[in-house]
Amino acid sequence: MAYRVLVVDDSSFFRRRLSDILNKESEIDVVSVAVDGIDAVKQAIALKPDVITMDIEMPKLDGIEAVKEIMAKAPTAILMFSSLTHQGAKATLNALEAGALDFLPKKFSEIAGNNDDAGKLLRERVLQLARKKTVNPINALGNSREISKPKIAQTSVKHLKATSKKYKLLVIGTSTGGPVALQTVLSKLPSNFPLPILLIQHMPAAFTPAFAKRLDTLCNISVKEAESGDTLQPGCAYLAPGGQQMIINGTNYASKLQILEDNSTKITYKPSVDVTFGSAAKIFNGDVLAIILTGMGADGREGARMLKNNGATIWAQDEESCVVYGMPQAVTVAGITDHSLPLHQIGDLITKEVTNG
Repeated sequence: MAYRVLVVDDSSFFRRRLSDILNKESEIDVVSVAVDGIDAVKQAIALKPDVITMDIEMPKLDGIEAVKEIMAKAPTAILMFSSLTHQGAKATLNALEAGALDFLPKKFSEIAGNNDDAGKLLRERVLQLARKKTVNPINALGNSREISKPKIAQTSVKHLKATSKKYKLLVIGTSTGGPVALQTVLSKLPSNFPLPILLIQHMPAAFTPAFAKRLDTLCNISVKEAESGDTLQPGCAYLAPGGQQMIINGTNYASKLQILEDNSTKITYKPSVDVTFGSAAKIFNGDVLAIILTGMGADGREGARMLKNNGATIWAQDEESCVVYGMPQAVTVAGITDHSLPLHQIGDLITKEVTNG
């Protein structure tokens, strides 16, 4: 049975084009279209689709307010379309905070043309969201839960005790669902957090400055978009810029960041979790706590393997709390993780672990 999708956009051209692209997948059935936010809320309640694709800028009721109403009245997996601008980034982050699960840039040149890659990506994202069993309302702390049967044994948090290990760096990699997941984790860390933190989130270049500023406003620690030459400081998180790679140079006592342009076709993700994790393994050896949060694909698995081989500690988000159990599953199935943990407890457990108690 095909997954049912509702397409929401005030452009008749975009509604038609999205419908054509999605209907090329046998597992997807576009059951209806909505022309504005009010229409979207009504149809979400009436049709109960598996996934909604949602534009942000619409008349009568914009996409952000529509997401809020839908999540309150008929919780549904929602994929946002956003412009690649600073304002588009802020609006998208607001939509994710309101309950949307994922986003794609609204590139008319790709959607309108015969771009097979763009169509494949859209269908893949919709299918990933459709396969979630249940979507519950999400709040600013990211405490939503997916109701599904875990396939991997989870760590009993009650019995997770801090080790006596000494750390010099915390690294976190994530993708789909990551903006809210990172906010959930980082907002739990105290202002006197003793380690520098590297954040790798799959995100367009236009979005990472706004995301870093948002995290900095909401968290007790400092958060900035990483720049070449940044010296790693305790209590500061460095977000990898979109479209580039973030690596560490120097020694584990005097380390700096380097941001590299990456035009290689061999590396899919820019930034890549594997690249940064691998760099951390070379500089900090095993003195690293590495965490893989929700995300599609397997980016981070090989970087985590390098860290693990050097003696680092690897945690993964558990299946139940993931938007997409791809990246955490990849490291868990590979036998690299020490623990699989629920999202809402990871922040407190990090502090407990790095302060040894």
